[in-house]
Amino acid sequence: MTFAIIGGGASGMLAAITCAQMHPNDTILLFERQARVGRKLLSTGNGRCNLSNRDLSAAHYHGEHLPDMETLFQTFDPLTWFHSQGLFTVTEPSGRIYPLSDAANSVLDVLRFCLDKPNLKQILGCEVRSVKKCADGFQIKTDGETYTAQKLIIACGGLAGTKLGGSMSGYQLLRSLGHSCTKLFPALVQLKTENSFVKALKGIRADASIRMLGDAENFTAEGEVQFTEYGISGPAVFDISRAVSVKAGNTVLALDFLRGYSEQEILNALHAKLNEFPSLPAGDILTGIVHNRLGKMLVKNAQIDLEKPCATLSERELSQITDAAKHLQLTVTGTMGMDCAQVTAGGIRTEEFSAQTLQSKLCPGLYACGEVLDVDGDCGGYNLHWAWVSGYLAGLMKEDPND
Repeated sequence: MTFAIIGGGASGMLAAITCAQMHPNDTILLFERQARVGRKLLSTGNGRCNLSNRDLSAAHYHGEHLPDMETLFQTFDPLTWFHSQGLFTVTEPSGRIYPLSDAANSVLDVLRFCLDKPNLKQILGCEVRSVKKCADGFQIKTDGETYTAQKLIIACGGLAGTKLGGSMSGYQLLRSLGHSCTKLFPALVQLKTENSFVKALKGIRADASIRMLGDAENFTAEGEVQFTEYGISGPAVFDISRAVSVKAGNTVLALDFLRGYSEQEILNALHAKLNEFPSLPAGDILTGIVHNRLGKMLVKNAQIDLEKPCATLSERELSQITDAAKHLQLTVTGTMGMDCAQVTAGGIRTEEFSAQTLQSKLCPGLYACGEVLDVDGDCGGYNLHWAWVSGYLAGLMKEDPND
């Protein structure tokens, strides 16, 4: 028999490896539109490959109709598997898990070694144009060839990161086989803001909590924020970007740069600075508390003259500075789009697939895994963990136990 996997990303590679191991006497075809498999994997985790996380709570995942994530994660442990293939890993205090080498190519090399099996053929630089259900399985057409497979896995990934291979192909192929797709949004993406002072802070990094204002669900995130020429980036921004992306219109975010301190504690610190350095310019009153450039911009945002001596600051002005540090408001005008996004929010509806096998409920013999499905995770290794688990599950090519 011949089994086919379309897509050589993280989930597709794991699916192909699993399928080849489970069906050693069958032929496995892995189609990849780029010249090499796993190109997008090399960019994950800023080139370090954040391949999983110690905290795998289902609360870190999103979708219209999520399967039971915690039950799914019990079916396969990616870390145990990678360790068995010779990959050493390290877990950071945050819970994020990386290869010990701190290089994404270590993960990809292990996967490429595993793909080197006698019954597994990689068909690279090959765009699959159409897939049709036929009497003996599936007919797969590329630009120059037609292949037949008895079972098929769609693992084409999502639309995010188009420069690294993101495309609509997986959605289009699954739609042609009867499946439906939710609306697609960029997730884990940088945000554009209309507040002009962020441009002056380009390159500054700060720890902060972020809260979306005026939203009933009260979305929040915390961690590093990076200021850019166009707005804000960083892990905390990525975590809240999905909520911003799916919401129509402008969004107002409140940033707290001193989340570990109460307003009274900050006021006390400002009074101490004022008493110790009465001639200090007001623009420097937050120096030592936050980055000096950020401090100046927060004082300016509080509408206080930067050259004004600290000794002349009123109680009201000190409260305004504290408020700026604890509740800085930024108006978000949009995201940097799918080209810059790390993940696609939305996808093929998961209720159309068996939660036990990831086999289609509409088209027997068809499976899907990874980002093409309507499952996306927070920043921190959650999306790759889903890719490994769903790729493994689809690669087993089991029949639905309820059939």
